[in-house]
Amino acid sequence: MSTKKKNFIIIWICNFLVAGTMTMIMPFLSLYIDTFGDHSAAYVQKWSGLIFGATFVSAFFMSPIWGRIADKHGFKPILIINGLGLGTSVLLMGFVQSVEAFFLLRLFMGVVTGFIPTSLAFISSQTSREEAGKMLGTLQMGSVSGMLFGPIFGGLLADVFGFQYTFMITSSTLFLSTFIIFIGIHEIRKVKNKQAIQYERKTIIRALFKHRLMFNVMLVTAIIQVGNFSIQPLLSLYVAELTDAKDVAFLAGITFSAAGLGNLLFARKWGKIGDDIGYEKVLAVLLVLSFIFIIPQAFVTELWQLMICRLFYGIAIGGMIPITTALVRREAPIEIQGEVMGYNTSFRFLGNIIGPMLGGIISGYIGISSVFFVTGALFLIAFAFLYLALKKPTQDFEDFIALQHATSK
Repeated sequence: MSTKKKNFIIIWICNFLVAGTMTMIMPFLSLYIDTFGDHSAAYVQKWSGLIFGATFVSAFFMSPIWGRIADKHGFKPILIINGLGLGTSVLLMGFVQSVEAFFLLRLFMGVVTGFIPTSLAFISSQTSREEAGKMLGTLQMGSVSGMLFGPIFGGLLADVFGFQYTFMITSSTLFLSTFIIFIGIHEIRKVKNKQAIQYERKTIIRALFKHRLMFNVMLVTAIIQVGNFSIQPLLSLYVAELTDAKDVAFLAGITFSAAGLGNLLFARKWGKIGDDIGYEKVLAVLLVLSFIFIIPQAFVTELWQLMICRLFYGIAIGGMIPITTALVRREAPIEIQGEVMGYNTSFRFLGNIIGPMLGGIISGYIGISSVFFVTGALFLIAFAFLYLALKKPTQDFEDFIALQHATSK
């Protein structure tokens, strides 16, 4: 077996384990907070939101930093550091006695939460441009599979063993993944061009915001997560409006997982189509399809209708992450690929932060159904920006950033 294929298989397995274990604690997050004392429902809800979002805030700032370090020292050391950090933070969560300590640990988790984005960048760096979409789509299937099964196993473990042992089991799985990376991965280091330009961080940021296509990629990356997370905190309430069943939380989990199933089934397919006909074309189609499939969710009258809509929505939105990552892989100079992917990941975390806030504000004023309309409008706006960017002359990002570097001196 070739080194590249072995690396890919190991990363796929570890992504499954990490994504699964990181979502295990989501079903009982608010219940765990409630064990810290006799708190009001409003207090628990407030801290649940803060603790949930804390990880994304610190991850937003750290992702480009990890990417820049990876460009200099390799991706394997970063994967190991992140894996150890995640395992340690989750282990300690099982022993906290206050909501403040729990919040600080979640904040620290965000600092080291770059395992999956770094693994994407690692595989991307060792994959040819011609098949980047297919490989990244296949890799995404690992993390999505973990996210689908993680909450189910987490809820079962918490019921059987209790919260503390669930954290311990979760951290053990994270340490196991790190050990597998340590002994199994052989990184094929990029051959660095000694004549390559050493770009400053501010030059890279300026180029990303000024380059038409790359800016659109970052924008779409954020909107994907806004679309996923704007409805997530409200899904149980929406499901409760559509059914009289008592097990609303379980049905909400299945409904949310329907989008993940669509993602799982088609992520690789969309990536391969992008390899064949062009990533920009596929991205444009997916933005329109996401709009088409999210709007009907506002009009459903039965739960089964919402589940079907979520499935088709997942099919459309699931192709965007491998497509946008493959676009970054194609455009970014090899010397700064990790850092550029880090910024792309930061935009994902920005969407994770904005989504729940946006959904909560909109639903509070004009109802849950309106969240689907607003998110759909965002997909259309992103499509319009992408369409206008593609109508203009092509900008080679490597030449563009070199020009930005020259003019900054």
